[in-house]
Amino acid sequence: MTTKGFVSLVGSGPGDPELLTLKALRLIWQADVVVFDRLVSPEIMAMVPHGVSQISVGKSPGKHCVPQDQINETLVGLASAGRRVVRLKGGDPYIFGRGGEEALVLRQHGIPFEVVPGVTAAAGCSSYSGIPLTHRGLNHGVRFITGHLHNDESLDVDWSKLADPDCTLVIYMGLANLQKICAELVRAGLPSTTPAAAIHGGTTRDQQKVISNLDQLARAVENAGLKSPVTTIVGDVVTLSEELDWFSRDIPATAEVISYDSISLARA
Repeated sequence: MTTKGFVSLVGSGPGDPELLTLKALRLIWQADVVVFDRLVSPEIMAMVPHGVSQISVGKSPGKHCVPQDQINETLVGLASAGRRVVRLKGGDPYIFGRGGEEALVLRQHGIPFEVVPGVTAAAGCSSYSGIPLTHRGLNHGVRFITGHLHNDESLDVDWSKLADPDCTLVIYMGLANLQKICAELVRAGLPSTTPAAAIHGGTTRDQQKVISNLDQLARAVENAGLKSPVTTIVGDVVTLSEELDWFSRDIPATAEVISYDSISLARA
């Protein structure tokens, strides 16, 4: 009888390879096969050892390359064949990463698995843009929402619950619906002058940041030519961005280059 393998649902973080956890790196080095998403950075994929199979199941808004059911079947099939599988996801597997769905399928098929957290886009993009998600005197909480729904259905949410001036709102994957999102938040009572930021390629050398008022954000993003993926942050904490923007100002021009192959981690 074939011994079942093992699946590690691993968060790769928002893009900067140095935000990858040591456990994630060890599992990548020990894997038989890596099943990866579109948002996993090329620098992280370059850490996959030669000879390890790589399967791309990347999905983009409005263009799903591989259906989720097929991804689930791939994970089950590989593990059932005795393979050690790393399911590598951008950000964190359990924050709009559909990791919970994949974990449930694995459990239903008796496949052992683990979940390795990753730095989520909200934490990474905000930190690298000079925007603390919480700041005393400016807000009392944070909400994470997705800017698109399952199977690209139209947005249908209770905007009145989201239009809270004392709470930072972080919107994942909302570029296609940004104009509608901003308009609905204003219509629900959030001041049109509420500071807002849109960040593309957060934590990477391609990072772009647009700061505007809520009612002007969609136009500003369009004028700047921002492309997906975009993380949107709405709230008074955005006012700190210019003063706290260390990433574009304070990093030495000649950063030290680290050879990840020289990091000593136990291999199976």
